[in-house]
Amino acid sequence: MEMLLASERRATRRAAIVECQAVRERGFRLLGTRAIDLSIDGMLVLTSARPLTGEPVIVSFRIPDTNVWIDATATIARTLHGRRLGDPGRAVGLRFDPLDRTSSRRLRAALEHFPPTYPYRAQRVDYAATAAMIALG
Repeated sequence: MEMLLASERRATRRAAIVECQAVRERGFRLLGTRAIDLSIDGMLVLTSARPLTGEPVIVSFRIPDTNVWIDATATIARTLHGRRLGDPGRAVGLRFDPLDRTSSRRLRAALEHFPPTYPYRAQRVDYAATAAMIALG
């Protein structure tokens, strides 16, 4: 029997290393200057800080292979502590607040040229979707 995998992402993450400046709103402290993956919904930023999930962040980054910079607000969606096998080190996953239409379109076009990221961990099994598939079968 094949189990269905959970897919919680709305956009494909791309293996694009990007210069950025991610700054906590509270205290205006720098979180990181390098993102190791990027999508139209967010980015994974390497950090040495210990931020909390849910914290608001201001981020500025250059669209890959262009001279166009995007300024955005975001929220820390997850923190990686670098303890799991395959983790890239300490990092924060940022979820962008909605980007303006022009920035979103430019970013989407630029990211098409980059390969999807390799998952750091195995995907979770979606047991509810698997049970529904069995019931329909």
